Amino acid sequence: MHPLSAKLRLRAATVIILLVLLSLASLAAAGMIGSVSIPLADLPGALREWASGQPTSLYGHLIGLRTERAATAFVTGASLSLAGVMMQALLRNPLADPYVLGISSGASVGALAALLFMCAAWVVDAASFAGAVIVSMLLYFLARRDLRGGTAAEGGTAMLLLTGVVLSSGCIALVTLMLSIAPESRLRTMVFWLIGDLSGSPIRWLPWFVLAGCLAFALRAARSFNVMALHAEASATLGIRVGAMRKGLFFCSGLLTASAVTTAGSIGFVGLIVPHACRFAFGPDHRLLVPCATLVGGAYLVLADTLARTIIAPQQLPAGVVTALVGTPVFLYQLHRLRK
Repeated sequence: MHPLSAKLRLRAATVIILLVLLSLASLAAAGMIGSVSIPLADLPGALREWASGQPTSLYGHLIGLRTERAATAFVTGASLSLAGVMMQALLRNPLADPYVLGISSGASVGALAALLFMCAAWVVDAASFAGAVIVSMLLYFLARRDLRGGTAAEGGTAMLLLTGVVLSSGCIALVTLMLSIAPESRLRTMVFWLIGDLSGSPIRWLPWFVLAGCLAFALRAARSFNVMALHAEASATLGIRVGAMRKGLFFCSGLLTASAVTTAGSIGFVGLIVPHACRFAFGPDHRLLVPCATLVGGAYLVLADTLARTIIAPQQLPAGVVTALVGTPVFLYQLHRLRK
């Protein structure tokens, strides 16, 4: 093996191991911190009680509630961050985010319609996912020529982006209409869903399966992402199936976004600032960027949600408020660095 290659592999392995430890530390912090703190010495016992399925102490009940919420926050943040990496690779723009094509707006229309008619929680989730899928399919049929990836890659990207913006505007108009006619008793719940809220979100296995499948695709295609980012016009001559790759990026990023928005609402800035920050810190190589952004995005949303439920305890803030307050100055700093 070439010495330089061995050094790069060692660096990549070290970075990923450190980020895995950071993710575990964020989950542990989320379990311990709250209006009632759990001492570190009592954490193993509380975890054993929760794992047994029959918690008897206060700490056992608290760690169960907090662990499920932290796991939901982690899979949501990881999905949004990975979707951001894929969307940036698809549009060849490091400032693109998972919501840029209007898929989250479609999910918002479905969820708010269900909340407006006081449907059950599972109906809200199903309506949110259905709205995201409908917008995704509509966007695909309207821009399927652009996803084939011909020689005019930049023009195709611009048309895809423009189509997504138009669909998003239409969905936002429907959201505004529903908010304007909603009764006071339902308005607070609808606004909290729009901001992005993890309180009361049960742990689900489907988002984990979606994340695992899309992550496997991204890791397998990471070399092709690198080629497409550097040589967009000549990717086909270098052996890249550009059309299939762009369709895969579109469907995976859309599925991740739909899964995340269905789970926790529209939480902003995670898919925008985390991939960009990881690109600054670890470089643009997607073989390292994909797993790093996934781990950092999950840990970031876990810590943001922990802060949201403790900063003014016993009251809780929506997690989307914290990510927006933190993400705005970070994004402006990243934009300044990018211009330099």
